[in-house]
Amino acid sequence: MARIEHLNNPNAPKPNSIVVAVTVFVQDEQGRVLLIQRTDNGLWALPGGAQDFGEYISGTALRETREETGVEIEVTGIVGIYSNPNHVVEYSNGEVRQQFSICFRGRYLAGKPTTSDESSSVRWVRPKELDDLPIHPSMRLRIDHGFQERRDPFIG
Repeated sequence: MARIEHLNNPNAPKPNSIVVAVTVFVQDEQGRVLLIQRTDNGLWALPGGAQDFGEYISGTALRETREETGVEIEVTGIVGIYSNPNHVVEYSNGEVRQQFSICFRGRYLAGKPTTSDESSSVRWVRPKELDDLPIHPSMRLRIDHGFQERRDPFIG
């Protein structure tokens, strides 16, 4: 399913859903962040996805990271809550989702970065390499907040 992200676009389609979703900011012992290249839009992003019925939201973070990257983590905190109503995601099936995502901080436990149906590439990325990758501004904000190690989570 194709995906188009609209940010501050007055011509964007109106949202017809809000879905609880997560992203996960995980660093390795060298301070690199775990990123995937998404198969639905080709952009680089933190691993993440929608919460399933019967699942704790922290469990969503664990499951999505494992599914998309092959890496096992533990959740250690919250980077922020991202709910910008001017950020909508348009899917090829007609869904237009208003952003609502909790970005968790995770600690690497085990596993080697491995691709999936949702990730064409998975790798640990150094902060200085971020500017060379195509990353949506809303995702870059979360990554930047993760590296800042703020005392309090971002809420916006």
